[in-house]
Amino acid sequence: MNYAIIGIVAIIIGGIGGFLYRKNVAEAKVKKAEDAVKLMIDEATLKAKAMRKETILEAKEEVHKMRADLEKETKERRGELQRTEKRLVQKEEVLDKKLEGINQKEVEISEQYKEIEQRKKEADDLFQKQLSELEKISEMTKEEARNIFLQNIEKESRYDAALLVRQIETEAREEAEKKARSIVSIAIQRCAADQVSEATVSVVALPNDEMKGRIIGREGRNIRALETATGVDLIIDDTPEAVILSSFDPVRREIARIALEKLILDGRIHPAGIEEMVAKVKKEVEHQIKEAGEQALFDTGIHGVHPEIVRLLGRLKYRTSYGQNVLNHSIEVARLAGAMAAEIGANVSIAKRGGLLHDIGKSIDFEMEGSHVQIGVDYAKRYKESKEVIHAIEAHHNDVEPQTVEAVLVQAADAISAARPGARRETLKNYIKRLESLENIASSFEGVEKSYAIQAGREVRIVVSPDKVSDVEMTLLAKDVCKKIEAEMEYPGQIKVHVIRETRATDFAK
Repeated sequence: MNYAIIGIVAIIIGGIGGFLYRKNVAEAKVKKAEDAVKLMIDEATLKAKAMRKETILEAKEEVHKMRADLEKETKERRGELQRTEKRLVQKEEVLDKKLEGINQKEVEISEQYKEIEQRKKEADDLFQKQLSELEKISEMTKEEARNIFLQNIEKESRYDAALLVRQIETEAREEAEKKARSIVSIAIQRCAADQVSEATVSVVALPNDEMKGRIIGREGRNIRALETATGVDLIIDDTPEAVILSSFDPVRREIARIALEKLILDGRIHPAGIEEMVAKVKKEVEHQIKEAGEQALFDTGIHGVHPEIVRLLGRLKYRTSYGQNVLNHSIEVARLAGAMAAEIGANVSIAKRGGLLHDIGKSIDFEMEGSHVQIGVDYAKRYKESKEVIHAIEAHHNDVEPQTVEAVLVQAADAISAARPGARRETLKNYIKRLESLENIASSFEGVEKSYAIQAGREVRIVVSPDKVSDVEMTLLAKDVCKKIEAEMEYPGQIKVHVIRETRATDFAK
């Protein structure tokens, strides 16, 4: 028991001794560390003080340098300002001297202006005196003399202008006619469309006169049924073995003609049979119309046309204008326009398409209000034709001014086709009226003694008074007559204006 207590006490004492030893060792290390830190702090403090001194010295040197530079720059600028001030003073002295000279000149000019005004006034007075003297001598006022002078100048100017116009026109005409003649002749040689003339009536031949009674029927039943079904007037008169069909609509007239011929061949003519036959023929004619339109497109090499336009084109097969078949005319215009376009390098496709469709409105112009040109333009727009083709249709009768080469070519081809000898015919009344209008226009100009429309109205011959119209003024007169004819008349092709001036001397031997 005692040993245990002693052991425990020994252990406690050993632990306390060890603790005290470790504490002394730790305190020694701490003190050593504190001394080392203090030494480092002292060294750092010394270094910081040294660096501060160096920095202050460097800053002072930099400030001194900048101050020296600033003083140098300030001195240089001050010197430049002094030099600039000196130059300004010199310029100011020069300007003062110039201003003194200007003032002096202004005084001199003012004196000269007064002298000029005085002389101008004297000149005006002298001019008025001379003018008064001239008026007394010439017995004319100033306005009268001025008008005479202007008239003389105008006559001389018109004479010179006429000479120049005549020279230019002669040179241009020679070259243009040569080129145009070549192009048109080539186009016409390549185009040889057949010409068919028709009228507003059709004649159906009968096997005998007894057939007239069968066509009329009991109490006129058959003829009424035929007229009602076709919309065509049947004229049965004393003409032997013939019946005349009359209608403004060529398609209806064709349907009636074919139906009547088939009824005559069949021999069974009664109202029910007439209606059945007319319905059957209508389908046949519609098929023929479609085929005619497609054939026209094939003949001219045109594609991509709307079916309704094809149908309208085919209807032109039964339409005539001044005796000229419109479908054949349209094909001819398309070929002529295409040939001329190829010669001059224009768009052949547009020219041919515009030429073929230019009269498309004539197929239904008797069913709708408006001119065939406007109807054709409306249908072309409705079925998405190109702007160039629509413009060619609209401009072919000068309803609008042609804006493209192709439109001009279509217009020219239309005139060529219509103006060919035998291509068209017109009524005697319209023909005489056109010739009278042509002569009246030519006679309306001053200096014209006589005028004659010749060559079926394709030329007007004008005889002028040699005392009133000079050789040079004839050129202007011909041009003025042409302009008036173009403005006031409608005509196919072109009209030649031929002015004749001659001087005759007459005497008598006694």
